[in-house]
Amino acid sequence: MEFAIAKDNFLKALQRVQGIVENRKTMPILSNVLIDAHPERIDIVATDLEVGMKSSYPADVVKEGRITVSAKKLYEIIKELPEAEIRFSTRENDWVDLRCGKAHFNLVGLSPEEFPFFPAINDNTFIRLNGSLMREMVEMTSFAICHDETKYNLNGIFVKAMEQESGTILRMVATDGHRLSMAEREIPPVSSSDLKNGVIFPKKGIFELKKLTEDDDDEIMLSFLDNSSVLKKNDTLVLMRLVDGYFPDYTRVLPSDNDKSVTINREDFFHSLRRMSILSSEKFKGIMMELKDGVMEISASNPELGDARETLEVDYTGPDISIRFNARYLIDVLSAIGEESVNLELKDELSPAVLKPHQGKGFLSVIMPMRV
Repeated sequence: MEFAIAKDNFLKALQRVQGIVENRKTMPILSNVLIDAHPERIDIVATDLEVGMKSSYPADVVKEGRITVSAKKLYEIIKELPEAEIRFSTRENDWVDLRCGKAHFNLVGLSPEEFPFFPAINDNTFIRLNGSLMREMVEMTSFAICHDETKYNLNGIFVKAMEQESGTILRMVATDGHRLSMAEREIPPVSSSDLKNGVIFPKKGIFELKKLTEDDDDEIMLSFLDNSSVLKKNDTLVLMRLVDGYFPDYTRVLPSDNDKSVTINREDFFHSLRRMSILSSEKFKGIMMELKDGVMEISASNPELGDARETLEVDYTGPDISIRFNARYLIDVLSAIGEESVNLELKDELSPAVLKPHQGKGFLSVIMPMRV
């Protein structure tokens, strides 16, 4: 094979797959990227058998062919090359010849025959979704994903399409057992039985979905193949193996009788929690929240560092209540809310609290308090 390509395109292609390539030495081929040259384009493919990515980039292809090369080393080399056209070719025994300006590299490749198969995708099966909607929903839920590998069915985001009177609603839910985050948005009607039944996107696949939606608001296309989900945006395909397991019945932990409601300025609440959390540590990570008529007092105490307290004006009328939370959980939720005010709904010192936007619908987070 032989082709010439602009450095910027090649660098971008290799940069995108760095988070996917398998760094463990279980299968050496998974540390490599597959370069597949076609007329006027090259395909860059990477996979760790859980998440795979395939992107196409324009190139001046002299001779078609395929080769795999170390994704990390090739990326590091391309990053340091001068701003000039790169000429890439293969020789016998899977050696790679790389030239740019006066720089010349001979690299060891591996046979493409060993590289995992990347399936062909039928464009007719895709569901079209707004890119900014997907980005917003992922940001509202991904912070609550469980990172305990033993709870594998919580290691991702549960995604489900539901038919309601107002139309079709896409719901995303994530929980780690201490908190739960749920986002809903209206989408066009879907016929996919997978999406209607609900699927669990793995956290690594969610990370790639987030990156797909960062650059612009272009349409994201979604499809399902066997036990995998396929995401497509422009010339990039992401294939992720769905988490095999049942997501717990999260509706049972959504409080319905939290009768004490506090309305508070999001920005003031956010920065106060940030200030109080400075005194927290692994051992003393809770903050105390005391509510009285029109006032919330937030305090933190750490015998190793000291203590702090701050009073905020809030819209609250009700009995006095004291409740302790992990400040990080509240900060994560407030970071995902764009509204000026938020509602904190409580029942008592030991029951889960609900934090959500004051006006907007379609998002809420349930947070378990810490025992005093």
